[in-house]
Amino acid sequence: MATQAKRLKVDEASELSPLQSFLQWCNTVNLVLSEKVYLSKEGTVAEYGMLAKEDIEEGELLFTIPRSALLHQGTTKVSALLEKEKSSLESSSGWVPLLLSLLYEYTSSRSHWRPYLSLWTDFKKLDHPMFWSKVERARILKGTGIPEAVDTDLTNICSEYTDVVLPFIAKHPDLWNPSTHTLELYTQLVAFVMAYSFQEPQEDDEEVSDEEEDGEEEKAPNPPMMVPMADMLNHVSNHNANLEFTPDTLKMVCVRPIHKGEEVFNTYGQMANWQLLHMYGFTEPYPTNDNDTADIPFNNLYKAATRGVQSDPDLQLMEEMWDLLSQMMQEKAAFVFGRDGCLTDTELHTALRVLGMSREEFSDFKENEGWEEDDEEEEKITLAFSNEGLPELKSSWKWLIHEAARLTLGSYGDAAAEGRALVSERMLIEDKAALGGLNSRQQNALQVRYGQKSILSKVMELTQS
Repeated sequence: MATQAKRLKVDEASELSPLQSFLQWCNTVNLVLSEKVYLSKEGTVAEYGMLAKEDIEEGELLFTIPRSALLHQGTTKVSALLEKEKSSLESSSGWVPLLLSLLYEYTSSRSHWRPYLSLWTDFKKLDHPMFWSKVERARILKGTGIPEAVDTDLTNICSEYTDVVLPFIAKHPDLWNPSTHTLELYTQLVAFVMAYSFQEPQEDDEEVSDEEEDGEEEKAPNPPMMVPMADMLNHVSNHNANLEFTPDTLKMVCVRPIHKGEEVFNTYGQMANWQLLHMYGFTEPYPTNDNDTADIPFNNLYKAATRGVQSDPDLQLMEEMWDLLSQMMQEKAAFVFGRDGCLTDTELHTALRVLGMSREEFSDFKENEGWEEDDEEEEKITLAFSNEGLPELKSSWKWLIHEAARLTLGSYGDAAAEGRALVSERMLIEDKAALGGLNSRQQNALQVRYGQKSILSKVMELTQS
């Protein structure tokens, strides 16, 4: 049965109209919403959300979406053209076909998806750090890794638009117009896709080739797509609903009991607060995000390892070790720590083990092309680099981890003042009145900084000799 979600708790008629239009559109495309839920802007953590009208049991279906109602390059009106010229639309992101679809559908008055896309009359409420000034990002997000990630994003977006999108739309002036479909709109739609799109999980093949097992031939990830209704649910790590994919429909299913009046939360995955802010423009308040992480850059471990190295031969050996480790780690630029220990324990174990080798041991290591650990050994490594295991590591390893964490903590500001800063930030987070005095950007930046710094501080505490 179609929804009765027209009884909305929205005050202004100007806000009611696009939502009502969207709900009517849902009926026409056979998107079916349970009678036990409704959409609202009141009682939700951010913007639109879904609330329970009555108690909902685990396993109950909240809504179903036919695949024909999904918006992607295969369902847009310009799908045939995009398919015909797909070779010219290849890019590092893989998003160009979807973004061209959105450029067309968002600005077309006759778009089949207009009632859905009209929920976003503009994109000013998207507050990703990419829309902040460079100065503001550097000032309140220093050390978090977000400013660097945003700079990379903006560079890639500009080059993708200039090199791929603009030449394509110039060839098809009957469908796109550079004056309307600008770099600014393109950037906004990138943020829209980052915040609201979904990717269908890869199918698990029972038979895996030797090349795939060796990591030499990996499947490209499924392209993102816009999923009406599902994208209106907000995220928390401790979610109560989950999107399931079937051949004909997508289904939002309750995964634990939801009480009347509670918000229905989906999950965007195991996302640390820095990832949530970077990709979605929000954070979870400390300490509710169990998936929060802090990165210790590889280079900080190298800096720690070279401290005290006096002789040129020893320094040369260290550089050789680091060059080999850099090749082994490839694109991984950091050791990741969560609240319960190191999440990249195998990489950290390898780095510490190599950096502690004598010249002879290192020569043997290179000749044998490393070593292989069995499952039992990997379990031991995971335990060794957990919060319980870190204090029991050999002193030389603890010192390296401790120093690398200390160097990383110093990247947020004055290293000597970080201890005091951590205490003051904790007090600010716990003082609801003071926290409320900050604007949303300052609050989100604080949640990211404090979450990361508290993890690094814990690592230092556990590795203190």
